[in-house]
Amino acid sequence: MALDALLVLEDGTAFPCRTFAGKGEVAAEVCFNTAMSGYQEAITDPSYKGQMLAMTYPLIGNYGTNPEDVESRAVQVSAFLVKEYQEFPSNFRSTQSLGQYLEEAGVMGVEGLDTRALTRHLRIRGAMKGVLSTEDLDPASLAAKAKASPGLVGIDLVKEVTCSQPYRWLDGAPGPELDLSGDFNPEEMWDGGEGEFKVVCLDCGIKFNILRRLAKRSNKLIVVPASTPAETILKLGPDGIFLSNGPGDPAAVTYVVDTVKNLMGRTPIFGICLGHQMIGQALGGKTYKLKFGHRGANQPVMDLKTSKVEITSQNHGFCVDSDTIDDPEVVMTHLNLNDRTLEGLSHRQVPVFCVQYHPEAAPGPHDADYLFDRFQDMMQSKQPLA
Repeated sequence: MALDALLVLEDGTAFPCRTFAGKGEVAAEVCFNTAMSGYQEAITDPSYKGQMLAMTYPLIGNYGTNPEDVESRAVQVSAFLVKEYQEFPSNFRSTQSLGQYLEEAGVMGVEGLDTRALTRHLRIRGAMKGVLSTEDLDPASLAAKAKASPGLVGIDLVKEVTCSQPYRWLDGAPGPELDLSGDFNPEEMWDGGEGEFKVVCLDCGIKFNILRRLAKRSNKLIVVPASTPAETILKLGPDGIFLSNGPGDPAAVTYVVDTVKNLMGRTPIFGICLGHQMIGQALGGKTYKLKFGHRGANQPVMDLKTSKVEITSQNHGFCVDSDTIDDPEVVMTHLNLNDRTLEGLSHRQVPVFCVQYHPEAAPGPHDADYLFDRFQDMMQSKQPLA
């Protein structure tokens, strides 16, 4: 099969490839994921909005796709880059090939790309913007387009992935939409489900498996858009608030930080990934962009409370700078053992805690699933963990 597509990074480095789904031209930040499986969960993760994703594992597509292994309502990546695509999947759960799945979503997929060389280049030089095209195969032209593209810094992508209306999570899927405008009856909003605690989830790009893990612990869940004000959330009378993962630059999502500040101390809060970054900023910290981010299912993290090391699933390109938080009541709870970056926070006086990684996995190991139990304990006691 002839090479019919070209990926060019902003520094001019070019990677010829060929399409197995879609065509056209797309500009986005280029990143890589080190997981050996779970490609369907990865491409439907809203945290990848605005990014082209390359898998470091060379053979992709061998088990196809299915309706169950999705983490949102749509394919979120700007494009999908692999070394070798398997056109004929073999798995009893498969309902269609990866190529068909991307084609229906209108997302370009390419193979024949030297993903090893691409990964090494990004690890050495750092994250870069790029342009993938089947229309313009001139490296100089594509490099110029990549340089001119907006990238992720300073960009609010949460508004592109958050839900448009609040909804109940029922029976493992999004339920009916809710109207939280005006003078609503909070009890009516929670009708239709069973659960010990009522949890409001602020959707900055939430993964479905987070909702599955929360629901499994007998929680009633209402998911609300990221722009929902603190007053509306508190009017629902939640026993706890969950702050979700999401894409883009956390420093650009100032309205969520303001909401978190207004919620803190009024009900227990648990945050994951972007939710961690929102809490970090609400506690006075600043965020910065990592050289090439943490994305994969094999990141070692130490729980500083127990000294246990867990292998974690991660997907983030920004980090909270622990040196910028000067509140002595804020405690660092988790540490990345690869680069010593901050992976978790809690507060000694306020019932709030957060982690930078994904304890719900999907894909990835389940080492950190205990954090959902910590949230349950916090909602039960209404007391801080630290």
